[in-house]
Amino acid sequence: MQIVHALQQWWQHQTWLEITGVITGLLCVYLAAKNNIWNWPFAIISVTIYVFIFFEARLFADMGLQGYFLGMNIYGWWYWSRRPANEKKIPVARITKKEVAISAAAIIIFTILLGSLLKYTPASFPYLDSFCTACSLVAQVFLARKVLENWLIWIFVDVVYVGVYIFKDLHLTALMYAIYVAIALMGYLDWKKDWIRGRKETRSKIQETRN
Repeated sequence: MQIVHALQQWWQHQTWLEITGVITGLLCVYLAAKNNIWNWPFAIISVTIYVFIFFEARLFADMGLQGYFLGMNIYGWWYWSRRPANEKKIPVARITKKEVAISAAAIIIFTILLGSLLKYTPASFPYLDSFCTACSLVAQVFLARKVLENWLIWIFVDVVYVGVYIFKDLHLTALMYAIYVAIALMGYLDWKKDWIRGRKETRSKIQETRN
């Protein structure tokens, strides 16, 4: 009975704004993991809601990140719709060594610069928040460009975010990010299968051309 009462009290502290953000957020990540272009409109709704949620939680880096996500979601929707005429979907790509080096440098520089600015504000966890923001910026670019390794970055950053949101009493959002980890793992495995399938089809076409 105490557990039921505790759950009722917990539910009463959740807002409809956060509930809507969680539902649309889960839908967009699930659809992205399933390689479905309709993930983008749900993503646009979710990030718009989280601008307000993170403002109230004083997670300013995360709040600004949502504005970036909004732009990248629009770009991703456009990019995924530009599939080749002979393809059902935009093919999955793999990350290059150059992209790894540039991404690592960008994350380090962004974390130091933004963290140094946020530590003079009421922001919570200025450097950790900035680091997660930097990782998310990079991961979102790779998601929009259909680079397989975007899911590995999301798995890492989502695990960190679970801890942050629990500490900030955003328990429903923390639960959402825990589910994100599982969905991101599913996305990585599904996209890898698509990439392998695409490689085989390309090899078959090359072989047919040679014959």
